[in-house]
Amino acid sequence: MAKPPNDLPRYRVLTGPDDEAFCRRVSEALDLGYVLHGSPGVAVSGGQAIVAQAVVWPEPAAREHVVGFVSPGTSSIVGRG
Repeated sequence: MAKPPNDLPRYRVLTGPDDEAFCRRVSEALDLGYVLHGSPGVAVSGGQAIVAQAVVWPEPAAREHVVGFVSPGTSSIVGRG
């Protein structure tokens, strides 16, 4: 999938109280195909822990460009560039 589903952005920061609902939101993002970006952040406000976790939509894998030729009698590439 080239783009995130449901017209969601490629980069998201999920925030909220450190509770089961927050963990479920992060888990749902991972289930959709997002990947964690960096470490979670934690702040205390009014005695309650507020957490944040960035998630990103993965970029398509870059294809490696190999310059060379196949040596006769082998299947390996010679002369990588």
